[in-house]
Amino acid sequence: MAKLVLGCIADDFTGATDLANNLVRAGMRVVQAIGVPATPLDAEVDAVVVALKSRTIAPAEAIAQSLDALRWLQAQGAQQIYFKYCSTFDSTPQGNIGPVTEALMEALKCGFTIATPAFPDNKRTVFKGYLFAGEVLLNESGMQNHPLTPMTDPNLVRVLQAQCTRKVGLIDHAVVARGAAAVTERIEQLQGEGVSVAIVDAVSNDDLLRLGPALAKMPLVTAGSGVAIGLPANFGLAPSSQASALPAAGGLRAVVSGSCSLATNRQVLDFIQRGGAALAVDPLRIAAGVDVAAEALAWAAPLVEKQPVLVYSTAEAGAVKSVQGKLGVEEAGAMVERTIAAIARGLVERGVRQLVVAGGETSGACVQALGIAQMQIGPQIDPGVPWCHARTDVEGLPVHIALKSGNFGGDDFFTKAFTVLG
Repeated sequence: MAKLVLGCIADDFTGATDLANNLVRAGMRVVQAIGVPATPLDAEVDAVVVALKSRTIAPAEAIAQSLDALRWLQAQGAQQIYFKYCSTFDSTPQGNIGPVTEALMEALKCGFTIATPAFPDNKRTVFKGYLFAGEVLLNESGMQNHPLTPMTDPNLVRVLQAQCTRKVGLIDHAVVARGAAAVTERIEQLQGEGVSVAIVDAVSNDDLLRLGPALAKMPLVTAGSGVAIGLPANFGLAPSSQASALPAAGGLRAVVSGSCSLATNRQVLDFIQRGGAALAVDPLRIAAGVDVAAEALAWAAPLVEKQPVLVYSTAEAGAVKSVQGKLGVEEAGAMVERTIAAIARGLVERGVRQLVVAGGETSGACVQALGIAQMQIGPQIDPGVPWCHARTDVEGLPVHIALKSGNFGGDDFFTKAFTVLG
Protein backbone atom coordinates (compact mmCIF):
# COMPACT_ATOMS: atom_id res chain seq x y z
CA MET A 1 0.00 0.00 0.00
CA ALA A 2 1.26 3.50 -0.89
CA LYS A 3 2.32 5.61 2.02
CA LEU A 4 -0.15 8.30 3.08
CA VAL A 5 1.56 11.63 2.49
CA LEU A 6 -1.07 14.19 3.47
CA GLY A 7 -3.53 14.00 6.36
CA CYS A 8 -6.26 16.63 6.36
CA ILE A 9 -8.71 17.81 9.01
CA ALA A 10 -11.68 19.84 7.74
CA ASP A 11 -14.06 21.76 9.99
CA ASP A 12 -17.15 20.97 7.94
CA PHE A 13 -18.29 18.48 5.33
CA THR A 14 -18.54 20.75 2.30
CA GLY A 15 -15.14 22.20 3.14
CA ALA A 16 -13.74 18.68 3.21
CA THR A 17 -14.95 17.89 -0.31
CA ASP A 18 -13.77 21.31 -1.46
CA LEU A 19 -10.26 20.48 -0.26
CA ALA A 20 -10.38 16.92 -1.58
CA ASN A 21 -11.49 18.27 -4.97
CA ASN A 22 -8.40 20.47 -5.29
CA LEU A 23 -6.09 17.66 -4.21
CA VAL A 24 -7.64 15.30 -6.78
CA ARG A 25 -7.30 17.89 -9.53
CA ALA A 26 -3.63 18.22 -8.63
CA GLY A 27 -3.09 14.45 -8.96
CA MET A 28 -3.72 12.96 -5.52
CA ARG A 29 -5.90 9.93 -4.92
CA VAL A 30 -8.15 11.00 -2.08
CA VAL A 31 -10.66 9.45 0.28
CA GLN A 32 -12.86 11.56 2.52
CA ALA A 33 -13.82 10.07 5.88
CA ILE A 34 -16.96 11.29 7.64
CA GLY A 35 -15.78 11.79 11.18
CA VAL A 36 -12.75 10.09 12.67
CA PRO A 37 -12.62 6.48 11.41
CA ALA A 38 -12.82 3.69 13.96
CA THR A 39 -10.58 1.40 11.91
CA PRO A 40 -7.23 1.76 10.11
CA LEU A 41 -7.05 3.06 6.54
CA ASP A 42 -7.61 0.25 4.04
CA ALA A 43 -7.41 2.20 0.77
CA GLU A 44 -4.37 2.92 -1.38
CA VAL A 45 -4.50 6.73 -1.46
CA ASP A 46 -2.17 9.69 -1.23
CA ALA A 47 -4.35 11.81 1.06
CA VAL A 48 -7.20 11.37 3.50
CA VAL A 49 -9.54 14.21 4.46
CA VAL A 50 -11.27 13.69 7.80
CA ALA A 51 -14.49 15.70 7.69
CA LEU A 52 -15.65 17.06 11.03
CA LYS A 53 -18.66 19.18 11.88
CA SER A 54 -16.69 21.43 14.18
CA ARG A 55 -16.93 24.95 12.76
CA THR A 56 -19.70 26.22 15.03
CA ILE A 57 -19.47 23.99 18.10
CA ALA A 58 -17.83 25.00 21.38
CA PRO A 59 -14.06 25.60 20.97
CA ALA A 60 -13.13 22.92 23.51
CA GLU A 61 -15.14 20.30 21.64
CA ALA A 62 -13.73 21.43 18.29
CA ILE A 63 -10.23 21.03 19.70
CA ALA A 64 -11.01 17.56 21.08
CA GLN A 65 -12.42 16.34 17.76
CA SER A 66 -9.52 17.82 15.79
CA LEU A 67 -6.94 16.18 18.05
CA ASP A 68 -8.74 12.84 17.68
CA ALA A 69 -8.49 13.25 13.91
CA LEU A 70 -4.82 14.17 14.20
CA ARG A 71 -4.02 11.06 16.23
CA TRP A 72 -5.77 8.82 13.69
CA LEU A 73 -3.97 10.44 10.76
CA GLN A 74 -0.62 10.12 12.52
CA ALA A 75 -1.33 6.44 13.14
CA GLN A 76 -1.83 6.03 9.37
CA GLY A 77 1.59 7.56 8.75
CA ALA A 78 0.59 10.99 7.42
CA GLN A 79 3.71 13.01 6.68
CA GLN A 80 2.08 16.46 6.78
CA ILE A 81 -1.13 17.75 8.40
CA TYR A 82 -3.51 20.23 6.75
CA PHE A 83 -6.18 21.99 8.83
CA LYS A 84 -8.85 23.21 6.42
CA TYR A 85 -11.38 25.98 7.11
CA CYS A 86 -13.71 28.00 4.90
CA SER A 87 -12.49 30.42 2.23
CA THR A 88 -14.58 33.08 3.99
CA PHE A 89 -12.62 32.40 7.21
CA ASP A 90 -15.93 32.51 9.05
CA SER A 91 -15.62 31.99 12.73
CA THR A 92 -16.34 33.90 15.94
CA PRO A 93 -14.10 35.93 18.29
CA GLN A 94 -13.81 32.75 20.39
CA GLY A 95 -12.84 30.48 17.49
CA ASN A 96 -12.72 27.91 16.22
CA ILE A 97 -9.93 28.58 13.71
CA GLY A 98 -7.43 30.02 16.19
CA PRO A 99 -7.97 27.58 19.07
CA VAL A 100 -7.82 24.51 16.81
CA THR A 101 -4.72 25.82 15.04
CA GLU A 102 -2.91 26.36 18.33
CA ALA A 103 -3.96 22.96 19.68
CA LEU A 104 -2.63 21.23 16.56
CA MET A 105 0.60 23.23 16.73
CA GLU A 106 1.08 22.15 20.33
CA ALA A 107 0.40 18.50 19.55
CA LEU A 108 2.77 18.52 16.58
CA LYS A 109 5.42 20.58 18.40
CA CYS A 110 5.15 23.00 15.49
CA GLY A 111 6.69 26.42 16.14
CA PHE A 112 5.29 28.13 13.06
CA THR A 113 2.50 27.75 10.53
CA ILE A 114 0.68 29.80 7.92
CA ALA A 115 -2.97 30.71 7.56
CA THR A 116 -4.73 31.78 4.38
CA PRO A 117 -8.27 31.17 3.14
CA ALA A 118 -7.33 32.39 -0.37
CA PHE A 119 -9.09 30.50 -3.16
CA PRO A 120 -8.81 32.60 -6.33
CA ASP A 121 -10.82 30.12 -8.44
CA ASN A 122 -13.78 31.05 -6.25
CA LYS A 123 -12.88 34.75 -6.09
CA ARG A 124 -11.55 34.62 -2.53
CA THR A 125 -8.33 36.61 -2.41
CA VAL A 126 -6.14 38.02 0.35
CA PHE A 127 -4.30 41.33 -0.13
CA LYS A 128 -2.33 43.07 2.62
CA GLY A 129 -4.03 40.72 5.03
CA TYR A 130 -7.55 41.71 3.97
CA LEU A 131 -9.95 39.07 2.64
CA PHE A 132 -11.95 39.88 -0.48
CA ALA A 133 -14.97 37.99 -1.79
CA GLY A 134 -15.13 38.87 -5.45
CA GLU A 135 -14.70 42.63 -5.85
CA VAL A 136 -15.64 43.58 -2.29
CA LEU A 137 -14.23 43.15 1.18
CA LEU A 138 -15.58 40.16 3.08
CA ASN A 139 -17.73 42.29 5.38
CA GLU A 140 -19.52 43.76 2.34
CA SER A 141 -20.15 40.41 0.63
CA GLY A 142 -23.19 39.19 2.56
CA MET A 143 -21.06 37.29 5.06
CA GLN A 144 -21.78 40.04 7.59
CA ASN A 145 -25.29 38.52 7.72
CA HIS A 146 -24.25 34.88 8.18
CA PRO A 147 -26.74 33.38 10.67
CA LEU A 148 -24.11 31.54 12.72
CA THR A 149 -20.72 33.13 12.04
CA PRO A 150 -21.20 36.71 10.83
CA MET A 151 -17.98 38.25 9.51
CA THR A 152 -17.77 42.00 10.08
CA ASP A 153 -13.98 42.50 9.93
CA PRO A 154 -12.05 41.64 6.72
CA ASN A 155 -8.62 42.08 8.36
CA LEU A 156 -7.48 38.50 8.88
CA VAL A 157 -4.50 39.34 11.08
CA ARG A 158 -6.85 41.12 13.44
CA VAL A 159 -9.52 38.40 13.26
CA LEU A 160 -7.07 35.57 13.93
CA GLN A 161 -5.15 37.43 16.63
CA ALA A 162 -8.40 37.79 18.60
CA GLN A 163 -8.61 33.99 18.68
CA CYS A 164 -4.95 33.17 19.39
CA THR A 165 -2.56 33.44 22.29
CA ARG A 166 0.40 33.21 19.89
CA LYS A 167 1.46 36.27 17.90
CA VAL A 168 -0.01 36.57 14.39
CA GLY A 169 1.84 38.27 11.52
CA LEU A 170 1.66 38.75 7.75
CA ILE A 171 3.49 37.50 4.66
CA ASP A 172 2.37 40.06 2.11
CA HIS A 173 1.92 39.91 -1.65
CA ALA A 174 5.30 41.48 -2.42
CA VAL A 175 7.08 38.63 -0.64
CA VAL A 176 4.91 35.92 -2.22
CA ALA A 177 5.53 37.37 -5.67
CA ARG A 178 9.28 36.77 -5.24
CA GLY A 179 8.76 33.04 -4.73
CA ALA A 180 9.42 30.26 -2.24
CA ALA A 181 12.88 31.45 -1.17
CA ALA A 182 11.53 34.88 -0.26
CA VAL A 183 8.64 33.31 1.64
CA THR A 184 11.05 31.11 3.58
CA GLU A 185 13.21 34.15 4.40
CA ARG A 186 10.15 36.06 5.61
CA ILE A 187 9.09 33.13 7.80
CA GLU A 188 12.51 33.14 9.47
CA GLN A 189 12.23 36.90 10.01
CA LEU A 190 8.77 36.58 11.56
CA GLN A 191 9.91 33.80 13.86
CA GLY A 192 12.71 36.07 15.04
CA GLU A 193 10.05 38.63 15.91
CA GLY A 194 8.12 36.10 17.98
CA VAL A 195 5.42 35.43 15.39
CA SER A 196 4.04 31.87 15.29
CA VAL A 197 1.22 32.15 12.73
CA ALA A 198 1.28 34.23 9.55
CA ILE A 199 -1.58 35.24 7.29
CA VAL A 200 -0.39 34.88 3.68
CA ASP A 201 -1.51 37.09 0.80
CA ALA A 202 -2.61 35.39 -2.43
CA VAL A 203 -4.53 36.95 -5.30
CA SER A 204 -3.96 34.28 -7.96
CA ASN A 205 -3.27 30.58 -8.38
CA ASP A 206 0.29 31.55 -9.33
CA ASP A 207 0.71 32.95 -5.82
CA LEU A 208 -0.48 29.66 -4.31
CA LEU A 209 1.84 27.65 -6.56
CA ARG A 210 4.77 29.86 -5.55
CA LEU A 211 3.85 29.37 -1.90
CA GLY A 212 3.63 25.56 -2.13
CA PRO A 213 7.37 24.70 -2.12
CA ALA A 214 7.94 26.90 0.94
CA LEU A 215 5.50 24.70 2.88
CA ALA A 216 7.14 21.37 2.01
CA LYS A 217 8.74 20.83 5.42
CA MET A 218 6.07 22.52 7.54
CA PRO A 219 4.46 19.93 9.87
CA LEU A 220 1.16 21.81 9.87
CA VAL A 221 -0.48 23.89 7.16
CA THR A 222 -3.71 25.75 7.89
CA ALA A 223 -5.71 27.18 5.00
CA GLY A 224 -8.82 27.13 2.89
CA SER A 225 -8.69 24.71 -0.01
CA GLY A 226 -6.71 26.96 -2.36
CA VAL A 227 -3.28 26.16 -0.92
CA ALA A 228 -3.92 22.49 -1.79
CA ILE A 229 -3.11 23.08 -5.46
CA GLY A 230 0.54 23.73 -4.57
CA LEU A 231 1.17 20.77 -2.25
CA PRO A 232 0.98 17.54 -4.33
CA ALA A 233 4.05 18.55 -6.35
CA ASN A 234 6.03 18.54 -3.09
CA PHE A 235 5.41 14.78 -3.00
CA GLY A 236 6.27 14.21 -6.67
CA LEU A 237 2.64 14.01 -7.82
CA ALA A 238 1.16 15.54 -10.99
CA PRO A 239 -2.42 15.93 -12.34
CA SER A 240 -4.03 12.74 -13.67
CA SER A 241 -7.54 12.03 -14.96
CA GLN A 242 -7.52 8.68 -13.16
CA ALA A 243 -7.52 10.43 -9.78
CA SER A 244 -11.14 11.59 -10.29
CA ALA A 245 -12.67 8.47 -11.89
CA LEU A 246 -16.01 7.36 -10.32
CA PRO A 247 -18.46 4.51 -11.05
CA ALA A 248 -21.16 5.28 -13.65
CA ALA A 249 -24.15 7.25 -12.36
CA GLY A 250 -27.83 6.33 -12.60
CA GLY A 251 -31.09 6.65 -10.69
CA LEU A 252 -33.29 9.63 -9.86
CA ARG A 253 -31.96 13.14 -9.21
CA ALA A 254 -32.66 15.68 -6.46
CA VAL A 255 -31.34 18.77 -4.69
CA VAL A 256 -31.80 19.69 -1.03
CA SER A 257 -30.69 23.11 0.19
CA GLY A 258 -30.38 24.59 3.65
CA SER A 259 -27.89 27.33 2.83
CA CYS A 260 -29.05 30.95 3.03
CA SER A 261 -26.02 32.45 1.28
CA LEU A 262 -26.42 34.96 -1.52
CA ALA A 263 -24.99 32.45 -4.01
CA THR A 264 -27.44 29.71 -3.02
CA ASN A 265 -30.36 32.14 -3.12
CA ARG A 266 -29.41 32.88 -6.73
CA GLN A 267 -29.09 29.17 -7.51
CA VAL A 268 -32.55 28.41 -6.12
CA LEU A 269 -34.04 31.26 -8.15
CA ASP A 270 -32.27 30.13 -11.31
CA PHE A 271 -33.55 26.56 -10.87
CA ILE A 272 -37.12 27.80 -10.43
CA GLN A 273 -36.91 30.23 -13.35
CA ARG A 274 -35.79 27.36 -15.59
CA GLY A 275 -39.05 25.59 -14.76
CA GLY A 276 -37.60 23.26 -12.14
CA ALA A 277 -39.88 21.57 -9.58
CA ALA A 278 -39.16 23.24 -6.23
CA LEU A 279 -40.69 23.23 -2.75
CA ALA A 280 -39.87 25.65 0.07
CA VAL A 281 -39.63 24.38 3.66
CA ASP A 282 -41.15 26.69 6.29
CA PRO A 283 -39.29 26.57 9.66
CA LEU A 284 -42.32 27.94 11.49
CA ARG A 285 -44.45 24.99 10.34
CA ILE A 286 -41.73 22.62 11.56
CA ALA A 287 -41.81 24.39 14.94
CA ALA A 288 -45.59 24.04 15.01
CA GLY A 289 -45.23 20.26 14.88
CA VAL A 290 -46.17 19.70 11.24
CA ASP A 291 -44.42 16.70 9.63
CA VAL A 292 -42.88 18.85 6.91
CA ALA A 293 -40.51 16.07 5.81
CA ALA A 294 -43.42 13.73 5.07
CA GLU A 295 -45.19 16.49 3.15
CA ALA A 296 -42.10 17.20 1.07
CA LEU A 297 -41.57 13.54 0.23
CA ALA A 298 -45.21 13.16 -0.79
CA TRP A 299 -44.85 16.22 -3.02
CA ALA A 300 -41.60 14.92 -4.56
CA ALA A 301 -42.74 11.32 -5.21
CA PRO A 302 -44.58 11.82 -8.53
CA LEU A 303 -42.27 14.58 -9.79
CA VAL A 304 -38.84 13.06 -9.20
CA GLU A 305 -39.65 10.17 -11.52
CA LYS A 306 -39.66 12.68 -14.40
CA GLN A 307 -37.16 15.41 -13.48
CA PRO A 308 -34.79 16.64 -10.76
CA VAL A 309 -36.58 18.17 -7.77
CA LEU A 310 -35.43 20.82 -5.31
CA VAL A 311 -36.46 21.05 -1.65
CA TYR A 312 -35.09 24.14 0.04
CA SER A 313 -35.18 26.25 3.18
CA THR A 314 -32.98 28.88 1.55
CA ALA A 315 -34.16 32.43 2.28
CA GLU A 316 -32.88 36.00 2.25
CA ALA A 317 -31.16 37.47 5.31
CA GLY A 318 -34.20 39.41 6.53
CA ALA A 319 -36.42 36.35 6.50
CA VAL A 320 -33.79 34.25 8.25
CA LYS A 321 -33.40 36.81 11.05
CA SER A 322 -37.18 36.98 11.46
CA VAL A 323 -37.38 33.21 11.98
CA GLN A 324 -34.38 33.26 14.32
CA GLY A 325 -36.06 35.97 16.34
CA LYS A 326 -39.08 33.76 16.85
CA LEU A 327 -37.35 30.41 17.39
CA GLY A 328 -33.79 31.26 18.46
CA VAL A 329 -30.69 31.01 16.28
CA GLU A 330 -29.58 27.52 17.29
CA GLU A 331 -33.05 25.97 17.43
CA ALA A 332 -34.07 27.38 14.05
CA GLY A 333 -30.93 26.03 12.41
CA ALA A 334 -31.12 22.62 14.07
CA MET A 335 -34.79 22.11 13.17
CA VAL A 336 -34.19 22.90 9.52
CA GLU A 337 -31.10 20.68 9.37
CA ARG A 338 -32.98 17.71 10.85
CA THR A 339 -35.87 18.19 8.44
CA ILE A 340 -33.72 18.57 5.32
CA ALA A 341 -31.67 15.53 6.39
CA ALA A 342 -34.83 13.45 6.83
CA ILE A 343 -35.97 14.54 3.38
CA ALA A 344 -32.60 13.61 1.87
CA ARG A 345 -32.79 10.13 3.38
CA GLY A 346 -36.39 9.73 2.23
CA LEU A 347 -35.44 10.69 -1.31
CA VAL A 348 -32.68 8.07 -1.39
CA GLU A 349 -35.14 5.49 -0.04
CA ARG A 350 -37.39 6.41 -2.98
CA GLY A 351 -34.75 5.92 -5.67
CA VAL A 352 -32.65 9.08 -5.77
CA ARG A 353 -29.07 8.13 -6.61
CA GLN A 354 -27.75 11.57 -7.64
CA LEU A 355 -28.09 14.04 -4.77
CA VAL A 356 -26.88 17.62 -4.48
CA VAL A 357 -26.78 19.12 -0.98
CA ALA A 358 -26.26 22.86 -0.49
CA GLY A 359 -24.91 24.31 2.75
CA GLY A 360 -22.14 23.25 5.11
CA GLU A 361 -24.25 22.48 8.17
CA THR A 362 -26.95 20.93 5.97
CA SER A 363 -24.39 18.71 4.26
CA GLY A 364 -23.14 17.45 7.60
CA ALA A 365 -26.67 16.59 8.73
CA CYS A 366 -27.52 14.85 5.43
CA VAL A 367 -24.35 12.77 5.29
CA GLN A 368 -24.93 11.62 8.86
CA ALA A 369 -28.60 10.86 8.16
CA LEU A 370 -27.55 8.68 5.22
CA GLY A 371 -25.01 6.81 7.31
CA ILE A 372 -22.15 7.66 4.95
CA ALA A 373 -18.76 6.83 6.44
CA GLN A 374 -16.45 7.41 3.48
CA MET A 375 -16.56 9.11 0.08
CA GLN A 376 -14.51 8.71 -3.06
CA ILE A 377 -13.80 12.10 -4.66
CA GLY A 378 -14.62 12.54 -8.33
CA PRO A 379 -14.90 15.21 -11.04
CA GLN A 380 -15.40 18.90 -10.36
CA ILE A 381 -18.77 20.55 -11.04
CA ASP A 382 -17.68 24.11 -10.22
CA PRO A 383 -14.54 25.25 -8.37
CA GLY A 384 -14.54 23.72 -4.92
CA VAL A 385 -17.42 21.30 -5.52
CA PRO A 386 -16.86 17.77 -6.83
CA TRP A 387 -19.17 14.83 -7.29
CA CYS A 388 -18.43 12.04 -4.82
CA HIS A 389 -19.40 8.39 -4.64
CA ALA A 390 -20.44 6.82 -1.35
CA ARG A 391 -22.28 3.88 0.14
CA THR A 392 -25.21 4.70 2.43
CA ASP A 393 -26.84 2.66 5.18
CA VAL A 394 -30.10 2.73 3.20
CA GLU A 395 -29.96 -0.99 2.37
CA GLY A 396 -26.28 -0.46 1.56
CA LEU A 397 -27.22 1.49 -1.58
CA PRO A 398 -24.58 3.69 -3.27
CA VAL A 399 -25.16 7.31 -4.25
CA HIS A 400 -23.40 10.01 -6.17
CA ILE A 401 -23.48 13.03 -3.87
CA ALA A 402 -22.24 16.62 -4.18
CA LEU A 403 -21.80 18.71 -1.03
CA LYS A 404 -21.84 22.38 -1.97
CA SER A 405 -20.63 25.13 0.33
CA GLY A 406 -23.29 27.82 0.46
CA ASN A 407 -21.13 30.47 -1.21
CA PHE A 408 -19.83 28.27 -4.03
CA GLY A 409 -21.08 27.58 -7.54
CA GLY A 410 -22.47 29.56 -10.45
CA ASP A 411 -26.11 30.57 -10.68
CA ASP A 412 -26.91 27.49 -12.80
CA PHE A 413 -25.20 25.07 -10.40
CA PHE A 414 -28.27 22.97 -9.57
CA THR A 415 -28.93 22.34 -13.25
CA LYS A 416 -25.30 22.02 -14.33
CA ALA A 417 -24.40 19.49 -11.65
CA PHE A 418 -26.34 16.65 -13.23
CA THR A 419 -24.89 17.26 -16.69
CA VAL A 420 -21.40 16.60 -15.31
CA LEU A 421 -22.34 13.00 -14.49
CA GLY A 422 -23.87 12.51 -17.95
